[in-house]
Amino acid sequence: MCIYFIGDIMSQTVYAYFLSTIAGMSTLIGTVLIFIKKINKNKFISKCLFFSSGVMLYVSFFDLIPESFNIFTSIFYLFPSIILLLIFLVLGIITSSFIERKVNKKNSLYKIGIVSMIAIILHNIPEGIITFLSYNTSVGTSLLIAIALHNIPEGISISIPIFYSTNSKLKAFFYTFISGLSEPFGALIAHIFLSNLNTNIMCYLFAFTAGIMIQISVFELIKEAHKLKEKGSVLYLFLGIFLMYLSHLITK
Repeated sequence: MCIYFIGDIMSQTVYAYFLSTIAGMSTLIGTVLIFIKKINKNKFISKCLFFSSGVMLYVSFFDLIPESFNIFTSIFYLFPSIILLLIFLVLGIITSSFIERKVNKKNSLYKIGIVSMIAIILHNIPEGIITFLSYNTSVGTSLLIAIALHNIPEGISISIPIFYSTNSKLKAFFYTFISGLSEPFGALIAHIFLSNLNTNIMCYLFAFTAGIMIQISVFELIKEAHKLKEKGSVLYLFLGIFLMYLSHLITK
C-alpha cells in the first residue's frame, strides 16, 4: 500500500512537470517565423514588434497588475497595496531601463531580444509554479492551454529581434528555448519548496515584471517599430492585444 502511494505521488509529480514543460516549450512555436524566407524584412520586423508590444501590454495590464493587486489587498489595506504596487512597478521600469542601457547599445534589435527574454523568464517562473500547483485541480487544463497560447507570441518577441540582429537561427532558437525552460524551473521551485512556499511573494514579482514589460513595450518595441516607418503595422499592436484577450476568453 505504501509503495503504491509513493508511486502514485511520483507519477503525479512527473505529470505536473510534464504540463509545465509543455506550457513553457510552446514558446518555441514562436520561432517558426524565422524560417519564413519570402518576406519584406522591415515590414515583417515592424509587425512583429508591434504585435509583441500588444501581447506584453495585455499581459501587464490585464494579468500581472490585477493579480499583483489582488494578492496585495489580501495582505494589506487598500492604500498600502496601491503604494507597494506602484513602487515595484516603477522598480521594474527602472531595472529594465538599466538593463537595456547595458546590453549592446549599438544593436537595438539585439537589445530588445535580450531584455524581452529576461522579462519573459521572470514572467514564466511564477507561471511554472502556478501550473505545478494546479495540475490536479479543475482549472489545471484550462490554465495550461491559456499559458501555452500566450507563450507563443512571447516566443516571437524574443526570436525575431535576436534573429534579425545576429542573422543566426540557432541563437534565436536557443534564447527562446532558455525562456521556455524557466517554466519547468518554476515547477521545480514549487516542488522543492512546496511546504514552505510563500505565495505572497508573487505580488512583488508580478508588479516588478509588469514594470519591465511595460518599459520594453513602450520604450523599446513600439519605438523601434516606429523607426521602420511601415504603414499599417501599428494595427498588429491591437491584433496582439485581441489575440491575448481571445486566448483568455477561450480558456475561462
